[in-house]
Amino acid sequence: MALLVAVALLCLSCWVSFYFILCYVNGSRSYEWNCRLVTLVHGILAVCITAYIGYVDGPWPFTYPGTKNTPLQISAMVVSLGYFIFDMAWCVYFRTEGPVMLAHHTMSILGILLTLWLGESGIEGCAVLFGSEITNPLLQARWFLKQTGHYGTWLGNVVDVLFVLLFVVMRIFVGGTMLYCELISPRPRFFIKCGGVAMYALSWVFMVDIVRFAIRKSKRWHKQQRDQQETLTANGHEGKKD
Repeated sequence: MALLVAVALLCLSCWVSFYFILCYVNGSRSYEWNCRLVTLVHGILAVCITAYIGYVDGPWPFTYPGTKNTPLQISAMVVSLGYFIFDMAWCVYFRTEGPVMLAHHTMSILGILLTLWLGESGIEGCAVLFGSEITNPLLQARWFLKQTGHYGTWLGNVVDVLFVLLFVVMRIFVGGTMLYCELISPRPRFFIKCGGVAMYALSWVFMVDIVRFAIRKSKRWHKQQRDQQETLTANGHEGKKD
C-alpha cells in the first residue's frame, strides 16, 4: 500500500509539473487554458489505456465484475487518481466549477481509492473511467473553439452533436447496463455497488443539463434558419420590385 501511495504522489507531481510547464511555455494563455490542456491529455490517455484494458487485456467488465485488480488496471487508476487530485485542487483554488463537478471529482477520487484499497473491482473502475472520459476531449474541444472564436461554425455544431450522442450512449445506456451487471453479480462488494449507483445518479444530473442545452441549441438553430429564410424571402421580393 505504501508503494501505491508513493506512485500516486509521483503521478500527482507529474501532472502538476506538466501544468506548470504549459504555463511557462504558453505564458500568453490563461491558467484555465493550460489546465484544460492537461485535462485533454488526461482524457485521451485514460481512454486509450482503459479501452485496451477492457477490449484487449480483460477481463470483460460486464461479465466479470468484482475480480482482482491487475497491474495494468492499478496503473490506469493511479495515473487518473493523480490527475483528479490535481484538477480538484485547481478547481477549488480558482473556483471555476460548481458543486456537481466537484462532487464528480470527489466520487472519482474516493472510488479509485476504495478500489485500490480493496484490491478488487479494478475492471469496473477502469470501465467507469472509460465511460466518463470518452466525452472529455469533445468537451475541451468545445471550450477551445469558444475561446478562439470558432464555436459558431459548422465544426462547433459537429462537436456539440457528437458530445450529446456520445454522452447519452456511453453514460446513460452503456453505463446503465454496466450498473445492472454490477448489482446482480454476487462478487462486487456492497460499497462498490453503492459507488456505482452514485456515479450513475450523477450522470443523470449531468444529463438534465445536457437536455436543457440541447433544447436551447435546437431553438437557436431553428431561429437562425427562420431568420435566414425570411431574409431570402425579403431579398426575393426586393428583386422582383427592381
